[in-house]
Amino acid sequence: MFSKSRSSRAERRPPKPLNETSLRDLALHYLGRFASTRAKLVQYLERKLRERGWDGDTPPDLVALADRCAELGYVDDAAYAAMKGGSLLRRGYGARRVEQALAAAGVKEPDRGEMREAGKDQAVTAALAFAKRKRIGAFADQPADPEKRRKQLQAFIRAGHDFALARTIVFADSMDQIAGLDEDF
Repeated sequence: MFSKSRSSRAERRPPKPLNETSLRDLALHYLGRFASTRAKLVQYLERKLRERGWDGDTPPDLVALADRCAELGYVDDAAYAAMKGGSLLRRGYGARRVEQALAAAGVKEPDRGEMREAGKDQAVTAALAFAKRKRIGAFADQPADPEKRRKQLQAFIRAGHDFALARTIVFADSMDQIAGLDEDF
């Protein structure tokens, strides 16, 4: 009923413990597949060490390995912040949400600063993108009742937008009401 390859997979031997070379190769393979930060790389390598173990007396210095990858240009926290932050802003998330996502990814404060400014500059554009995607306010097919508007306002706040900006967009019934938002915010 089961093929031989399936039963042999179930009886697979545990993977070999990592050594310096295999750890470096694992880091390079990960960085080749995913955009990452130093902190995310260290977390990934820590997880692999827990899963596979270490073949040596002294544990490896994962932070030094991540720093070496950064020196070689394989990891760039500032570029990651620009890429991830820009993506979130284009999808309609607010500056606070972008800041939280970058902090969770391990991007340090100096590298997040540029995206913080971009988030403030693009606040209205991001909020309008969010409203359009969620069909809120002037982008809705029909005016919402007060309970639905309350929920829409909560969604804006969770997405990291300023309350005054969110309120203006949620309670706008036509595009004329949101035409001059860039000047106000």
